[in-house]
Amino acid sequence: MKTRAIILAGGEGSRLGVLTAKRTKPAVPFAGKYRIIDFPLSNCVNSGIFDLMVLAQYRPQSLIEHIGAGAPWDLNRDFTGGVKILTPYKARHNSDWYLGTADAVQQNFTFIKRSSPDLVLLLSGDHIYTMDYDAMISFHLDHHADVTVGTIRVPIEEASRFGILATNKAYKVKSFVEKPEEPPSTLANMGVYLFNLDVLNHVLWEDHKSKKSAHDFGRDIIPKLVKSDARVYAFPYTGYWMDVGTVNSYWQAHMDLLSPNPPLKLYDRRWVIHTRTEERPPVRFPDEGSVYASMITDGCFIEAGARVESSVLSPGVIVRPGAIVRESILLTDCIVESGAVVERAILDKRVHVGQNARIGGGAHHPDILLTLVGKGATLPAGLVAEPGAEIGTDVVETDFDSLYVKAGESIQAKHKQYGV
Repeated sequence: MKTRAIILAGGEGSRLGVLTAKRTKPAVPFAGKYRIIDFPLSNCVNSGIFDLMVLAQYRPQSLIEHIGAGAPWDLNRDFTGGVKILTPYKARHNSDWYLGTADAVQQNFTFIKRSSPDLVLLLSGDHIYTMDYDAMISFHLDHHADVTVGTIRVPIEEASRFGILATNKAYKVKSFVEKPEEPPSTLANMGVYLFNLDVLNHVLWEDHKSKKSAHDFGRDIIPKLVKSDARVYAFPYTGYWMDVGTVNSYWQAHMDLLSPNPPLKLYDRRWVIHTRTEERPPVRFPDEGSVYASMITDGCFIEAGARVESSVLSPGVIVRPGAIVRESILLTDCIVESGAVVERAILDKRVHVGQNARIGGGAHHPDILLTLVGKGATLPAGLVAEPGAEIGTDVVETDFDSLYVKAGESIQAKHKQYGV
């Protein structure tokens, strides 16, 4: 039984703010050394699936550069599968920017059905989880399903954010409602779909012809299949899963990694999360430096008198003497100068925090209000950015009219920038 995996990686990710100003959501760094897309890619190869296609659209440069020929995942294969990255193209008929997840698959279906796979596994490129898809494939075949939907239980207060399913005792889906105001259950759609090829071919063509459709799997395809009494089954997944499509969920997923018993097992050698890494020098901790409950990646330097608490630092981060980093996520090559405090903040790559600046706050407050700083920003000495403030990409010291940035305020670069 031949399975081809399709990873949907074209989302703009606007809810992640400045983190997706210059990259697509699946290319956003995660846990110090990874990108978000490393998780579905690694899940596939760990499940024995080596035939993958990645559908990209919004700002795909970082994603394409990261995946390359697929060598870190053993996907640099020419004749026995491998990974291929497909982007929108303009043709004489019926091709343009993707209108939705189903439209993205439909536009590329000529390539997807080439060599006739038996099953097509559709995955989102922006979820953090470790899942054995082989178990889902066995479930699908045992139930003679047309399509199987990966599902997970969520708290009832969060259920309105998801597609919600109801099933009978045999796991057959009886109803599917996308993001209901009053959720009828807590069984949520994970955005993991396993289709028989002929079923997918039929439903995509029918959806393509419908002018009323949003061309989305969750809104249109799955509900229509359920209403038509197709053999739609729900596969129950019980591990850790997080949709990191918002700033708060992205931050929370990092904090989950720092708990005494983290629910996501990054150190399980039986299920390695593969990635493309740069050669960096070892982490350096002087005797007088202090690090507590944190993840520190290669090339970081925590200088004497600096303190890092409950934070995740990507490669090359430098924390100068007397600086404090608390409950924060710092991406590659950030520098926090002496006396500065970074608290409940997310700093994109190459952010430079000036001396005695205070970025964010409220680490011990029950409400999570995060401060965002975009790639390449330079923050002046003495700057105070309140919790909930946002500083855009490539901002320099002269872009600040004041050394106080209030909650909800957004500072953007006034100068022209080129490239990505």
